[in-house]
Amino acid sequence: MTDVTTIAEVRPTKPAMLRGWRRKCPNCGTGPMLKSYLKVRDTCPVCREELHHHRADDGPAYLTILVVGHLLAPLLHFVFETWRPSPIVMIEIFGIGTVVLSLYLLPRLKGAMIGYQWARRMGGFGQNS
Repeated sequence: MTDVTTIAEVRPTKPAMLRGWRRKCPNCGTGPMLKSYLKVRDTCPVCREELHHHRADDGPAYLTILVVGHLLAPLLHFVFETWRPSPIVMIEIFGIGTVVLSLYLLPRLKGAMIGYQWARRMGGFGQNS
């Protein structure tokens, strides 16, 4: 009996995650992975790689909160200690910054997570991809 992973082609993790970060198919790197803001396509329109079985669930949201919090919390402290702006200015600046950074990161982190799953063949049982 032979091992399935020795027969199948090697899928490098880093390039797959970088392609996913760019929201492209982890297999070919040219086809779009997402068909709307966060909806994963069933198949890649370029290489026909099946993507429907990859699920990121809440992982990208948790990573987005982690990254945004770790970037903006020290910046918030620095701005407050350096310039002492009024509370309403702080709320406006950091509220907008939080929303914009979260909206930017969420689909990219979802793509990177799907790229990781694709490279590690974590797409579910009984799949040929």
